[in-house]
Amino acid sequence: MSVQIDPLEDVLALVGTTSHLSIGMRAGGDWALAFDAPPAVKFNAVRRGRCLIVVEDTEWWLNEGDCFLLTRSLPFVAASGPGLAPVAAAPFFAEARDGVARVGTGDEFHMIGGRFGLGDRGRRLLLDGLPPVIHVPGDTAEAATLRWALAQIDAELRDRPPGSTLVAEHLALVMLIHVLRLHLARAGAATGWLAGLADPMIATALRALHGRPDRPWTVADLAAEAAVSRSTLAARFKLVVGQAPLDYLTGWRIELAADRLRRGDSVAAIARAVGYGSESALSTAFKRVTGSSPRAFRAGTLSR
Repeated sequence: MSVQIDPLEDVLALVGTTSHLSIGMRAGGDWALAFDAPPAVKFNAVRRGRCLIVVEDTEWWLNEGDCFLLTRSLPFVAASGPGLAPVAAAPFFAEARDGVARVGTGDEFHMIGGRFGLGDRGRRLLLDGLPPVIHVPGDTAEAATLRWALAQIDAELRDRPPGSTLVAEHLALVMLIHVLRLHLARAGAATGWLAGLADPMIATALRALHGRPDRPWTVADLAAEAAVSRSTLAARFKLVVGQAPLDYLTGWRIELAADRLRRGDSVAAIARAVGYGSESALSTAFKRVTGSSPRAFRAGTLSR
């Protein structure tokens, strides 16, 4: 029996997901702000009041406790209501005092936000198959942990105890994981490995692959793990994940190898660790997937 590893945790750790909290926002009256496309995955959560979010001509109302995750680098508008001409958000945030930007009159609306750093690999692994915007209502029983994380982030930013920034940013990662979980439970992903996590059969195979990436897996082995026929697993895996099981395994092994190359491990040690019997076998697979040899890849990484 293979070791059972959580693939979501595995990928989040591998890509080095980071979080950075942004300046908060308080607003009142009629207001509408146009935000530039963020350089990273963006989230906002409403702590008090409600607002309208507009992304690519699609609108969502965010009520108190709701949050949204912008998974693509897209401009968006936040407003107190429809039909208002937006003004640039950047000047308000540039003039923020005490970590809060103030817009309009009053403060009946309060929103916190931030962004997640994933890099190209993380975007490809985590975000492929997800919609541009994930809206998570905060008033459901399933969102209880998300509400708790947001309340704790708010408290850390408001009270500023020692280590508050670090604690809040770690809580933001907790929030990201719960947003992804809630989205998968509610709607699933269209395709990709995240979609596979929402499929019980494919999730079993993915846990097996992540638990022992060095094992010489066959489709028959994975089918046995999932207690289905070889043909059933192969067809379902290709349909849901978008690639064959062993192609996925190759890609994941190369991700692991690339990470260890960045850390300075020898090519021979990496080959053994990720399931290739020799340096030449790893080099062949690595070049086929990335376009460069392991040594050239490491040299390019170290020179940056």
